[in-house]
Amino acid sequence: MPVRLRLREILEERGISQRELARRMNIRSSTVSHLCSDKVNAAYFDTLEQICRTLNISLNELLVLEDE
Repeated sequence: MPVRLRLREILEERGISQRELARRMNIRSSTVSHLCSDKVNAAYFDTLEQICRTLNISLNELLVLEDE
């Protein structure tokens, strides 16, 4: 069962740019850009936790399980 990140949608809903999120998290903009793309096939759990803390969301809000 594929898992998709809703990061791009969440950032758009909140009016936060990818660059701003990277700045708040102290990570590279390219990392956030990759996580916002449809081509994510792996992500560090620590990074996902940091995103959730920074955006004050749960992991359930960030991840979506998709049908194959």
